[in-house]
Amino acid sequence: MSIGLKKGIVKLEPHSLEWETAAQNIIVNLKEILKNDIVDAQHIGSTSIKGIYAKPIIDIVVGVESFDKIFIHNDVLSDNGIVYRRQDHPGQHLYICGDLQNNIHTHYIHVVIWGEKSWNDYINMRDYLNAHPEKAIEYSELKKALAGKLPDDRVAYTNAKSCFIEKTLKEALVWREQN
Repeated sequence: MSIGLKKGIVKLEPHSLEWETAAQNIIVNLKEILKNDIVDAQHIGSTSIKGIYAKPIIDIVVGVESFDKIFIHNDVLSDNGIVYRRQDHPGQHLYICGDLQNNIHTHYIHVVIWGEKSWNDYINMRDYLNAHPEKAIEYSELKKALAGKLPDDRVAYTNAKSCFIEKTLKEALVWREQN
């Protein structure tokens, strides 16, 4: 099993302990580079959910107090293989790692303001699915069905999961508030 996938391709693999190791390694690297300009970094996304199928791309959320605090590190991050891509969503910036010359992505690093909705959504979704294996399996089955239908269209694959994700984020918020 390896980490990385060609851009635009949807290929799922069973959960791997290698994903957690890869996530922790990049988090250590980020903390060494960003020092006091990072509040927290966490492994998120499907590779952080035990027992489900996922694209073998590691998602990390980095919480900062201000985006300016990470942008000043862009050259050093790039020198370490962590390349700024774009503002992915309002209030969120995306960095990528991998064999970028061959369009293979291994890590997505989502930089958000720590403690705001985007940060909380990432953490809540991960924790909720890990605490509710039946919901995680439901998500995994949806992902496998969509991957079978959309193996070459990651945008459509992602969009097709959005209703499930939005519903689960609402459930996760209620669960978090109760716990």
